[in-house]
Amino acid sequence: MRLERVLRPKSIAAIGGLQAGRVVEQCKLMGYEGQIWPVHPVKSEVHGLPAYKSIEDLPGAPDAAFIGVNRHLTIEVVRQLRDLGCGGGVCFAAGFLEADEAGGELQSKLIEAAGEMPVLGPNCYGYINYADGALLWPDQQGGKRLDSGNTGVAIIAQSSNIAINFTMQKRGLPLSYIFTVGNQALVGISELALNLLEDPRVTTLGIYIEGFDSISAFEDLAQKSRELNKPVVIYKVGKSEQAQAAAVSHTASLVGSHAVSSAFLERNGFGQVDSIPVFLETLKLLHQYGPLHGYRVSSMSCSGGEASIIADSAEKRKVFFPDLSKAQKAPLQKALGSLVTIANPLDYHTYSWGNRDVMQATYSSMAAIGFDMNYLIIDFPHPTRCDDWEWHIAVDAFEAALKENNANGAFVVGMTENIPEEYTENYRERGIVSFFGIDEALHATEVAADIGLAWRKNHPVPVMQLGTLNDSGITLDEAAAKQDLNSMGVPIPAGLVVDSIEAAQDYSASLDSPLVLKALGIAHKTEHNAVRLNLSSAEEIHEAATDLFKLSDRLYLETMKPALAELIVGVTRDPQFGLVLTIGSGGILVELLKDVITLLIPSQRDEIETAVLTLKSAPLLKGYRGKPQADIDATVDAILAIQQYAIANADSLIELDVNPLLIGAQGEGVFAADALIVLEEQK
Repeated sequence: MRLERVLRPKSIAAIGGLQAGRVVEQCKLMGYEGQIWPVHPVKSEVHGLPAYKSIEDLPGAPDAAFIGVNRHLTIEVVRQLRDLGCGGGVCFAAGFLEADEAGGELQSKLIEAAGEMPVLGPNCYGYINYADGALLWPDQQGGKRLDSGNTGVAIIAQSSNIAINFTMQKRGLPLSYIFTVGNQALVGISELALNLLEDPRVTTLGIYIEGFDSISAFEDLAQKSRELNKPVVIYKVGKSEQAQAAAVSHTASLVGSHAVSSAFLERNGFGQVDSIPVFLETLKLLHQYGPLHGYRVSSMSCSGGEASIIADSAEKRKVFFPDLSKAQKAPLQKALGSLVTIANPLDYHTYSWGNRDVMQATYSSMAAIGFDMNYLIIDFPHPTRCDDWEWHIAVDAFEAALKENNANGAFVVGMTENIPEEYTENYRERGIVSFFGIDEALHATEVAADIGLAWRKNHPVPVMQLGTLNDSGITLDEAAAKQDLNSMGVPIPAGLVVDSIEAAQDYSASLDSPLVLKALGIAHKTEHNAVRLNLSSAEEIHEAATDLFKLSDRLYLETMKPALAELIVGVTRDPQFGLVLTIGSGGILVELLKDVITLLIPSQRDEIETAVLTLKSAPLLKGYRGKPQADIDATVDAILAIQQYAIANADSLIELDVNPLLIGAQGEGVFAADALIVLEEQK
């Protein structure tokens, strides 16, 4: 759909009573310069503007219309606007698909009535265009009109109330648009987002999202974001959703929908945040500087306490404070004197406070090192009971130091109330971000660096779009599953299915000891005591087989392989994102530690290797405490082969589980010690 007219209207029709009247009021307050046409069957004027009794009486086709009537009248109003040639509308009324069966029928009628005319909603609060002063918005809002020639951040929110709250922020975040989308009956988030990125007055896009309207469209959005150098930050809610239901595999019980959506966002270079403050702080940073090149940061303050706090806050984050070399310390020591211990984070002591020359020399020496971001921690005194002229010396010195070195920099306020809104706006105009909160600063910096890292990689191939399978599936036993995987190049230990004690004893002579004997047809063998390990004699095999034949009429005998570590590798099927690859610590650790990383298929070799070496159990693979290094190349080869099996069987694969994948020392390879595959039952 073409959204230009409705997003940037030169004429607005406000149809209805109270809410439509507020649209007129808000447009006038914002200084909207286009035509405003109130439509009301009784009133002669609305907020000083002449009102039209019907849509037919309008002087022309409006570019945008706010439809503030009940859900039943909405259908005919939309039809009339479409016939008139309206550019698009906002459907305020609730009670459509989100409400009841009757509402679902009404939403279908709404879609039919709109035809090719774009309509936001229904159940939608509308939007604010701060660049043009156009508000199809039936309430108060706290934002400022964007000055001509300036740029800002666009935000789309599925929650109208949260969108209202975004307009009330006092953090110095310049806004170009605020949008709500409601039920997305005709215009989805992804389509709207693609249109907003095209606007030259938009530098960065933020999306508060509950669910994706189109995976392929979000992939297009990721590509457009890179092409236009306009990053997208997404706050996706839904962590608390239960993990996907599964009948048999460990993998499916570990992979929740949030983990999958997060993998999708990371894969496509979207910034991810998990709170409203970090969402807003990240947008501020990206608006000012765009994606960052790396995670190296510096911090300066005249307090050892603040230096300690920010250092502690960076623990277990990707952003970090590199140690300073002797050459890097020298100019700092010269500026501050011998009584100051030079480090990063830096406490430059209070006796430098107010000395412009010393402070600027200090800030400049740190900024010259080339960090990806430089922080100056500074909380301003109470505005009505204190004087802050000395703080402005620090501000001016920091600004000069950043300009001198062409460096990125930000003020970090430890307590959010300790900086006036007008200061943050002034510093933004001077090219410096003001972060509200130490943790928020670090998190926002990390997200900006994540985007930068993703953009330096090749754009990922699209995820696989899969069809729907039958509800029921067939579970292959371990022997069949292993043979299928082995045909794709997954190594397995030597083994054979046996149906008698004698066969087990006969076959054991041809295998290297020790051996393992398992009952087939049981998904979680350990839980059912269906495995016997470390068998080396005919007597031990006889005893083990006697017990296991009570559980199954078919057993699997194979060589036990030594291992430095164990992994679980699984594939599940997601209705939105296609095939999902999960890699985690194997054996019982998978359930104890929940140590898993989720990727989408197809994944590249470097992505898989990074996932393996990022696990909590990765030290075991790298030669922990003098032990030999694991065969990482063979591990990645095996996972790629498992992925290839999944791709080749995508039309029927429901889930796949290799647990454990035994990892040997370098040069010894890997082996799938157990495997489970569930395929669609053919009818």
